[in-house]
Amino acid sequence: MELSRSAHVDTFARDALPPVELWPTLEFTIPDVQYPERLNAAAELIDRAVEAFGPDRDAVILGDGTRWSYGELQRRANQVAQVLREDLGIVPGNRVALRLLNGPWAVACWLGALKAGAVVVTTMVAWKESEVRNVFERVRPSAAIVDHRDLGVVEGALRDLLPEGGLLVFGGEEDRLMRACDRKDGAFAAVDTAADDVALLGATSGTTGAPKITMHFHRDILANADTFAKHVLHLTQDDVSATTAPLAFTFGLGGAVVFPLRTGGAAVILERATPLELARLIEPLGITVLYTAPTGYRAILKEGLAGALRRLRVGVSAGEHLSRETFEAVSEATGVRLVNGIGSTEMLHVFISASGDDIRPGSTGRAVPGYRAAILDDDGRILGPGEPGRLGVIGPTGCRYLNDPRQTAYVHDGWNITGDTFVQDEEGYFTFYARSDSMIVTAGYNVGAPEVEEAIAAHPDVLEVAVVGRPDADRGTIVNAYVVPRADVEVSEELTASILALVKSRLALYKCPRRIDYLAELPRNPSGKVQHFILRDRAAAEAALSAPVSQGV
Repeated sequence: MELSRSAHVDTFARDALPPVELWPTLEFTIPDVQYPERLNAAAELIDRAVEAFGPDRDAVILGDGTRWSYGELQRRANQVAQVLREDLGIVPGNRVALRLLNGPWAVACWLGALKAGAVVVTTMVAWKESEVRNVFERVRPSAAIVDHRDLGVVEGALRDLLPEGGLLVFGGEEDRLMRACDRKDGAFAAVDTAADDVALLGATSGTTGAPKITMHFHRDILANADTFAKHVLHLTQDDVSATTAPLAFTFGLGGAVVFPLRTGGAAVILERATPLELARLIEPLGITVLYTAPTGYRAILKEGLAGALRRLRVGVSAGEHLSRETFEAVSEATGVRLVNGIGSTEMLHVFISASGDDIRPGSTGRAVPGYRAAILDDDGRILGPGEPGRLGVIGPTGCRYLNDPRQTAYVHDGWNITGDTFVQDEEGYFTFYARSDSMIVTAGYNVGAPEVEEAIAAHPDVLEVAVVGRPDADRGTIVNAYVVPRADVEVSEELTASILALVKSRLALYKCPRRIDYLAELPRNPSGKVQHFILRDRAAAEAALSAPVSQGV
């Protein structure tokens, strides 16, 4: 595959792409994803939207009802682009890191960086300094825009890994971003990037050590909107969307930014939105489309807010497996048939789903128009209906890791191998079977078990540790740690509290174990490798029997 002429002056991102022969097969089988050679995703999302829908239309709605119009969002995005180019000297291809809570300024910064030709690096506010440092060391940002409330958490990484003058503080007394933007006139023509210039770098959930950094082109950002949002969700300019996911997640970025702007709609954006908070805003703010994990929908029902869900046009469930029980509970209580879906950071967003009359309860759905999927055996052969195997996907987006030999672990013979085991029926519907790797999906967040193990193992009283997912009625799955304490250490609540405190100091809260069990030794095979499957089976059996474990926490 021959790449287009790049607009990047800083060629770091293109140089870091894996060899083309290691890419997955890319297919552009429907007209919606056949893009021109020159394309700037931000210009398409905001400039085209202003032309098509007018500058006065609502783009972003805050919880108190405050609104940003499309024109205001465009002006602020242009000011951000001007600040980056004129004040910070950012050139096309430089990386700009964003560490901001959800909000209209986060959207403006994301759009402005893309319009300036920069490569956006989204980071989770929940990450601690070591996690940010691991990502920054890989992507080498030239600038970062950071919320003033978060400076203390990542101060060391910013000081060590950003060039002098590369920090823009948002909010507080040192609001360098706002002051700089207010000095700009808000007129900026987007850089003429190639459709296959890298636009977005996103770290997968395991950020300890050498994180996997996914690389997405300008055309990729639009492709999920032009497939899933258009052909499955059928979004229109009358829709008001809301999501509990941070914009640093590609799931949240799609639902709150890319999809609404691409279709002329609006988005309700809160700094840290919970399912219950958004449910209470459905009626007053006119929310029609909600994106959250199955855990969120269960919580809404538990709190007696089913009436709010009845006002939705679409409820989207992703981030973890949607069980038939949860689907039916929501359907019976509200009449809303949840749209299930599976996506990945590597693919950017959802690629298997179904909506309306096409929904089959218990099934994830069929390949989204523009994608195709198959069940593969360990040798890459396509399996027949009813045979469980590895899920493989091909479409207009695909996995490209930044300078990473693990590219070949995700891509085989052109297929993106997601790490999930599925079964396909004769009608083409895919049903989740199990995770086939060490990833734990809890309450919609992906947690890498090795990352949590490394944090717990740093405790001076821990000899060994293994981490698995444990089925849970409320969260779908929780992080369950099995700890072997040192010989002279007594198991106690104080020990558990000390371990949890250490983990919380090193990792985002959603990665911390919800349960710790203590063992005399970990199960191992003859070669000494820990047999995680034995612990997973134990946890599942205990959960099924609701049997308490005396030393569980």
